[in-house]
Amino acid sequence: MATAVSKETEVLENAKSMFAADYTPSEKEDYMCEKHKAYFRMLLIEWKLSIRDAADQTLQSLADGPIREADLNDRASSETDWGIELRTRDRQRKLVSKIESALHRIDDGEYGYCEVTGDPIGLKRLMARPVATMTVEAQEAHERREKVSRDT
Repeated sequence: MATAVSKETEVLENAKSMFAADYTPSEKEDYMCEKHKAYFRMLLIEWKLSIRDAADQTLQSLADGPIREADLNDRASSETDWGIELRTRDRQRKLVSKIESALHRIDDGEYGYCEVTGDPIGLKRLMARPVATMTVEAQEAHERREKVSRDT
């Protein structure tokens, strides 16, 4: 795992070196040009590393020992907090796999394009949700179909 993190850190530094610190992808540039790909790669890797750091902190807290509150109410409250923390980490673990998938799509040249229609997803949507795989319209249609199938 240490080599994977060091490789990601190296890729992150390479991506950052491609543009100024205040760079933001622009509609004036060609869609998904090398600068866009480097920017989103940097964004995704930073996000993944921050999730891993938070997970490491949670693991360290768990390793420090069990909950030892004397009062039953305090202990119950602490256990509830831990349960919420672990569910959050589980959701973030799933998010890491989506981030990995987005990084693979960048490498394959498919990042930024809708998996349903093939249309550009759009820079604003990708900046809001870098792991997006569909345009807003395709996502809305997908959610409508899901809702209909749940309701029947």
